[in-house]
Amino acid sequence: MAKKILITGATGLVGTELKKHLLNKGYAVNTLSRKKSNDPNNFVWDVYKGTIDANCLNGVDSIIHLAGEPVADKKWTEERKKQIIDSRVKSTELLFKTIKSKSDHQIKSFISASAVGFYGDCGDEILKEESPNGYGFLAECCKLWEDAVDEGKKLSLRIVKLRTGIVLSKAGGALPQLDLPVRLFVGSAIGTGKQWTPWLHLDDMVEMYIYALENINTQGSYNASAPFPITNIALTKAIAKQLHRPFWPIKVPKFALSILLGDRTEAVLMSNNTSAQKLLDAGFKFKFTQLEDALKDLYPPAP
Repeated sequence: MAKKILITGATGLVGTELKKHLLNKGYAVNTLSRKKSNDPNNFVWDVYKGTIDANCLNGVDSIIHLAGEPVADKKWTEERKKQIIDSRVKSTELLFKTIKSKSDHQIKSFISASAVGFYGDCGDEILKEESPNGYGFLAECCKLWEDAVDEGKKLSLRIVKLRTGIVLSKAGGALPQLDLPVRLFVGSAIGTGKQWTPWLHLDDMVEMYIYALENINTQGSYNASAPFPITNIALTKAIAKQLHRPFWPIKVPKFALSILLGDRTEAVLMSNNTSAQKLLDAGFKFKFTQLEDALKDLYPPAP
C-alpha cells in the first residue's frame, strides 16, 4: 500500500474531501498549491512560471493530480480557454519534469482527473472508455490533458485517468447551481432535457481515487460516474421532488442559454451516456448507484 501521497488541487471540492479521507486512513499527504501556508506538508508551485518546490516529492510514491482551472465559471474567451488547457497540460508536464530531475524518486503511480467531456456531445450513444475522442472545446481540452498524462508511461509510472461526470455535493460543484432555480420555484429542464448527465456522489468520487491508489491492477481510463446516468429532465425532476418544489414542463431553450453563457452552453447541453462497466469489472463498489438515494443523503429531512 502507498503510504505518502502528493495531491494537486487539494483545496478543490474533491481534493479537500480526498485529503481528509487519506489522512484518516493513515496516509501521509503532501499538497501543492499556489500560496504558502503554515502546513509543513504544503509546497508551492506556479504552473504558468514553471516553478515548483521539488521537495514536494520527497518520500512520495503516488501522485493524485486534480489541479485545473474551473471550466464553467467564466466566459470562454480565447485567453480563458488557454488557461483551462494550460492549467491541466502544463501542470502535468511540470510534475513529470520534476520527477525526471529526481533520480532518487519513489513514485510508482500517477492518478489523474479527466472528464466525460472527452467524448463530446454524443446523444444517446453508450460511451465506453474505448469510444473515440469527440468534437468541441471540452473534447479537445480532455484529449490534450490525457495525452500529457500518458507521457508518464515513459517514466514507467502506472497511469490511471478518471473521466469524471457531475460530482454531487452540497459543498460545491454543480449541484448548488442545479438546485438554485428549483429552490426559487423555477425548476425546469434545459435545452431538450433529453441530454444524458453522468453523475456520482462525492463519497464515491473520493473512494474511486482511493481504490485506484490501492489497487495496482487499475490502469488506463475509467468513466467515473454512477452506473445509471440520467437525462437532464429526470435529474431536475428528482431534485425538485427531494426539495418539495414544483417542476415546470417549460424548457429553457438553447438560444436563451447561449445569451447567458455564450460558448459555455456546450458544457451545459452536452449529452454523455457513459458506461461504468469497466469500473465495476475492476471491482469497485458504488455506495450510491441510484440518484434518488444520493439526493436523499445530500438533502436529509429536517429534524
